[in-house]
Amino acid sequence: MPCLTAPKPALLAFLMVLGLAAPAAAETAPTRVAVFAFELDDFSGGAGIAGDAASDRRYLDEATTEARQQIGASSRYTLVDTGPAAGEEVRARTLYRCHGCDADIARALGADLSLVGVVTRISRTEFTLRIELRDTRTGDLVMLRSSGLRMGADYAWSRGARAVVRQALAEPQ
Repeated sequence: MPCLTAPKPALLAFLMVLGLAAPAAAETAPTRVAVFAFELDDFSGGAGIAGDAASDRRYLDEATTEARQQIGASSRYTLVDTGPAAGEEVRARTLYRCHGCDADIARALGADLSLVGVVTRISRTEFTLRIELRDTRTGDLVMLRSSGLRMGADYAWSRGARAVVRQALAEPQ
C-alpha cells in the first residue's frame, strides 16, 4: 500500500492558485497574499532622462490598485497590508531585482504568498507587464505570468495588471 503524505506547502499553494487543490484545502481559510507596489524597469532609450517620474508613479499605483482589487474580490484570497513593510527594496520599488527577497518580507507581514508586479518599458510605446508569485515559506516562485502591451501607453498599465492577475488568479470555472 503506497504511503500518502501531506503535500508540501509550496505545492499546496501552487495547486490552490491553479484551483486544483483537494476539496478539503478549498474549505480552509483564504490564502493570504501580499501585493507589493508595482515597479518600473525602464529599458527605453530615454530611461532616466525622458518621461515624467510622477506620472510613471501614478500609473504604477493604478496598476497596483487594480491588482489588489482583482485579488481582494476573490473568495480564495485575503490581502495582507504591505504598508508596514520595511527595506530599501520596498521603498525604492526594486523588489524585482532582489530575486525573491519579497517572500521573506511578505512572510514577516503574515502572508502565504507574495506578488511583485513589474512593468518593463522597452520603448515609449512598448511595455511588458509581469507578475511573480512566490511561496513565502520557501521563497519558491510558484507562478510567473506576463503580457505584452504593444503600441500602448503608460495609462494602460492598470488594464494590463487587471488582465494578467485575472488570468493568473481567476476563480476556477
